[in-house]
Amino acid sequence: MELKTIQHLCELSKLNYEDEALEKVMSEMTDIIELMDTIKSFDLTYDDTKDNNSIKFCETREDVAKPSFPTEKLLSNAENTDNCYVVPKVVE
Repeated sequence: MELKTIQHLCELSKLNYEDEALEKVMSEMTDIIELMDTIKSFDLTYDDTKDNNSIKFCETREDVAKPSFPTEKLLSNAENTDNCYVVPKVVE
């Protein structure tokens, strides 16, 4: 990366560096660009067999209805018994 390019980027970013710091920024930017170039070499094609999408609907268990807990018993200790559950406020 050229010094002129770094100076232009610093101007656009409204950053002011001394000459020594500018050289350091230039080497760091070069390292970042080299890292991005290595990332480009990775194969990022999507493979749906690797994210557990291989489970088919016919392989799932059968949905069986079971009787639920009696409402009267659940509400026996509640303050308000208008078939409502009163819970503490979670979000302020």
